[in-house]
Amino acid sequence: MPESEIIERAERDKEQGRSPSTQAGEFVREEFHHLREGKHGARSPQQAIAIGLAKARRAGVDLQAPKAGRGSGRIRKQANRDVAKGRSRDGKIAPRRSRAASKALKTGKRGDGF
Repeated sequence: MPESEIIERAERDKEQGRSPSTQAGEFVREEFHHLREGKHGARSPQQAIAIGLAKARRAGVDLQAPKAGRGSGRIRKQANRDVAKGRSRDGKIAPRRSRAASKALKTGKRGDGF
């Protein structure tokens, strides 16, 4: 979940009439800070960008999924799910899932064989 300060900055950008990509840039910037701190398992800047864009979509930034021909179908499907999640904005996070994700990030275990 993005920090409340980041969401406020993105909302301020929206109020100022800035583009959705500028609003999403706040989330990407946060992910780069996390990457430098070693806070999560992103292994490259591209991954940090992808995570930031996904968080922006889920937070309700009007950032559309990539068009056909841009990225794989799997990426587009997930981006569409993120857009739908951002539009619903129910805000519920499963506590067990949140704990498991935090624990996996702390221990470095990922579950994909790496």
